[in-house]
This record gives sequence, structure tokens and C-alpha cells, in this order.
Amino acid sequence: MSQSRNVQFSLSLPPSINHQYVTVKNGRRTLSRDSKKWKQEAKQELEVLRFEGRIPESFLAVASAGYLSLFLDFYFESPLKRDLDGGLKILQDTICEVLGLNDNRVVDIHLIKRMDPLRPRVEVQLEALPEWKFDDEYIYLGPTDS
Repeated sequence: MSQSRNVQFSLSLPPSINHQYVTVKNGRRTLSRDSKKWKQEAKQELEVLRFEGRIPESFLAVASAGYLSLFLDFYFESPLKRDLDGGLKILQDTICEVLGLNDNRVVDIHLIKRMDPLRPRVEVQLEALPEWKFDDEYIYLGPTDS
């Protein structure tokens, strides 16, 4: 894979799905304080990676013109305390938001559950997929995508 199609970095573990949302006035659901804090810290880390060139503009150009694949290795403190996919959505949303990519461009996700009691984290590898094609046998009959 060329440098402009692949980037890697680590982030702290996002809160589990059970701690991501709270119910507020009028029964609305909103991000919890812990989730807002995690998201803000993750955004700052991602902005630093962009500034340092570890997420190069050439990658963003390829990703925004095509599709995106996520390879996520979640390192938990214990093997059975958390579900593997509980942090996926907030992580995907945060990454795509900072990179200026619509998360509907994600067409491939690989999740792995690992254990590291001393350093819980998520190792992220993003791959831009400029050549991605949907199956030719299916024809989309809806409105034109933007």
C-alpha cells in the first residue's frame, strides 16, 4: 500500500456503549460527559497527527474521492468486561469528523479484541480505497448520491 492510501495511529479507548449516552430533559439522549471528554481529546490528538503530517493531505485527498476501510485493534484491560463493537460508532464518527470525511464512505471494517491491562487503547489503521466498486449485479434505483 502506498503512503497516501494508508495511515496508522493509536487513541485511548472510547467509553463503552453503556457509558456513551445519558437521557436529559424531555427524554432526549445526548453524549455523556465522559464521551464528550473522550471525543474532544481524540479530536485534539487527530489534529496533532494532521499537523505533524502523520495523516497527510495526500491520504485525505484519496479517501475523500473514494471509500474508506477501518482496521481497529481494541486493547482492553480484561477479555470479557467489554463488547468488541461498543466503541465503534463514536470512534468512527470522531475520526471521520476530524478528517472531513462522511462516515457513509466507510465500506469495510475489521475489529479485533485484544488485551493489555497496563495500556488499554485502540490501534487504528485507515486505508483509502480509491478503486472500490459495488457489485455490478445490483442496480441502485434511488436518488443520485452526493
